[in-house]
Amino acid sequence: MGVYVDQNTKVIVQGITGGTAKFHTKQMLEYGTNIVGGVTPKKGGTEVEGVPVFNTVQDAVDETGANASVVYVPAPAAADAILEAVDAELDLVVCISEHIPVMDMVKVRRAMEGKKTRLVGPNCPGVITADECKIGIQPGYIHKKGHIGVISRSGTLTYEAVHQLSEAGYGQTTAVGIGGDPVIGTDFIDALSAFNDDPETEAVVMIGEIGGAAEEEAARWVDANMDKPVVGFIGGTTAPPGKRMGHAGAIISGGKGTAEEKIRIMNECGIATADTPAVIGETMINVLKENGLQEKCKTH
Repeated sequence: MGVYVDQNTKVIVQGITGGTAKFHTKQMLEYGTNIVGGVTPKKGGTEVEGVPVFNTVQDAVDETGANASVVYVPAPAAADAILEAVDAELDLVVCISEHIPVMDMVKVRRAMEGKKTRLVGPNCPGVITADECKIGIQPGYIHKKGHIGVISRSGTLTYEAVHQLSEAGYGQTTAVGIGGDPVIGTDFIDALSAFNDDPETEAVVMIGEIGGAAEEEAARWVDANMDKPVVGFIGGTTAPPGKRMGHAGAIISGGKGTAEEKIRIMNECGIATADTPAVIGETMINVLKENGLQEKCKTH
């Protein structure tokens, strides 16, 4: 089980003939991901890692029955690549590309309204359902199958949380990197809702960062709707106001979006927060104990 992807997901790689895409296609195949095709205009008929390449997403879908894609297309063309996948009516598009202009993503979001496709990203590490399907750039070996969902705006903190949980013997259902840009497809509430509905997931780690109000909105949603425990962490507690930290969306403006404000609201809404990245796993284990879920979630 897990959310968004599983062993039955049929994946195509957009931009498959690029260096980064080739590298990660190999990694995804080695993890066991069912990659059925790739797309690069004018390269149709060739192969990458034994995967057939098509000229268009529609050609790939018609030929392979693919239902998901991962986008490794350079920023200037990435928005068009997403929209091509939406037009082909894929269930899921995971966009790894970074530095996509914000206005391009605003147009993508508008064009996707009412469409069936779910977008994860851009500027994200992707989605991985442990031991079943890896779409993106995550290090697969740190993931272990289990009962904890992970949602994060930060790629590296996703890996940190997953690694801590796996090392302590607590596997994951799915890890979803939602991306750190100001305009993204899938937000915290979308992913929290999916984990809340997933029978295999018993608890969720939610990793946010300074900037915007997504974490506050998510915390209030958790308080009102979530029937599984959530542990939180906010990156950027030491960032000075007005300083952009790493991600385009991580900027504090007008006193809003500070780490302190996010942590305060999360705590008010019943979310236990880790003080540093080093204790995310430990904080989750304590919460599992409090909720009588420790044995149920222990995987070895």
